[in-house]
Amino acid sequence: MTAWELKSIAKALQNCPSTPCNFLVFGLTPEFQLWKALNHHGRTVFIDENAYYIAYYEEKHPDMEGYDVSYTTQVSQMKELIKSAREQLQNECRPVQNLLFSDCKLGINDLPNQLYEVDWDVILVDGPRGYSPSAPGRMSPIFTAGVLARSKKSGDGKTHVFVHDFHREVERVCSDEFLCRENLVESKDLLAHFAVNRMDAGASDFCRNRTSPLISSA
Repeated sequence: MTAWELKSIAKALQNCPSTPCNFLVFGLTPEFQLWKALNHHGRTVFIDENAYYIAYYEEKHPDMEGYDVSYTTQVSQMKELIKSAREQLQNECRPVQNLLFSDCKLGINDLPNQLYEVDWDVILVDGPRGYSPSAPGRMSPIFTAGVLARSKKSGDGKTHVFVHDFHREVERVCSDEFLCRENLVESKDLLAHFAVNRMDAGASDFCRNRTSPLISSA
């Protein structure tokens, strides 16, 4: 990451309204030790597609908390998955819910149960792989981040969500769909910063002002 990108995330962690700060990171990247150091008194959890990396780094850093997840999506399926999520917006893919009990195709529901009860203050989406049509892509982490932020139960009701590699289509389109342009704080280099407020349980859409038309699967 660039200096500006690191500084932007560090600022959000330093200004975290809750003590300790809850920081969820999708992607076990070279910056993982920095994230832990910046959130020294808080809880930092890493989610990665590679079980070997999680086990390897946990052995070397016993204080690291990480979990592997099996993604069932592919970058080439983005349009189809967004269309499916819109069709299930009032049911399995609603913006406020406990994803542990959801069958939404974009929802990550196989994490440890207690992670769904945490009020996350900062979420960084920097994984999984998204550089080829067959890669898992970041559709599910972005959707999941959007739901976790809107389902927050306590604190100031706002979650700072950062999406890296925002120049790519999946990251940009899914952020527009599930994090929303109205919540975009800033975008520079390859990083976008969203501030997402929690919603009532009966919320019917992710965005107040949808910026993209219904995506065809064709």
